[in-house]
Amino acid sequence: MSRRRLADYGLNSERLLWPTSGPSAKGPGVFERELGTEELQDRLMLTTLEKAVAWSQGNSMWPDTFGLACCAIEMMSIVSSRYDIARFGAEVFRSSPRQADLLIVSGRVAHKMSAPLRQIYDQMLEPKWVIAMGACASSGGMFNNYTVLQGVDKIVAVDVHVPGCPPRPEALVEGIVRLQEKIKAGVPPAYDIRGVAS
Repeated sequence: MSRRRLADYGLNSERLLWPTSGPSAKGPGVFERELGTEELQDRLMLTTLEKAVAWSQGNSMWPDTFGLACCAIEMMSIVSSRYDIARFGAEVFRSSPRQADLLIVSGRVAHKMSAPLRQIYDQMLEPKWVIAMGACASSGGMFNNYTVLQGVDKIVAVDVHVPGCPPRPEALVEGIVRLQEKIKAGVPPAYDIRGVAS
């Protein structure tokens, strides 16, 4: 199997088009002579702008603090040294929705909290993502009554559901990793796919 060179990808830079023989040949520069043109081309990484942007968005998510019940205690523990969410670039919990692009809804949402939740969601930066943490945020959990919203996906578009009552911090870290994989794969946010309930 032959290796493809940079010129095979359509990169026609000045360095690739230098004549290598004849009286007008300049030859490779000092940098190319020291490293070697073959090694230089092997060490370069090619990507697209869309993939680079998706990689940077996935590795720099800033969650918004929206804890409502017992799941919020588990959410708070992911920033500790034991779980170290800083490894994934999501350790900066923001107090303002205008500085956040990830909303982690942890706990049961009462109907009177649905309006503030939607207001915070609307104020967030775009692109924005939502994680429904726990059974109560995902489906109302054991609170099947008139006071608790039966799933936050009725008012915001949810990207990842983290099951559990309450889920352990490892489960939330797994949900964040799954969300990063979706972002890096180029999957658009949930509000682009399904729209947002009104």
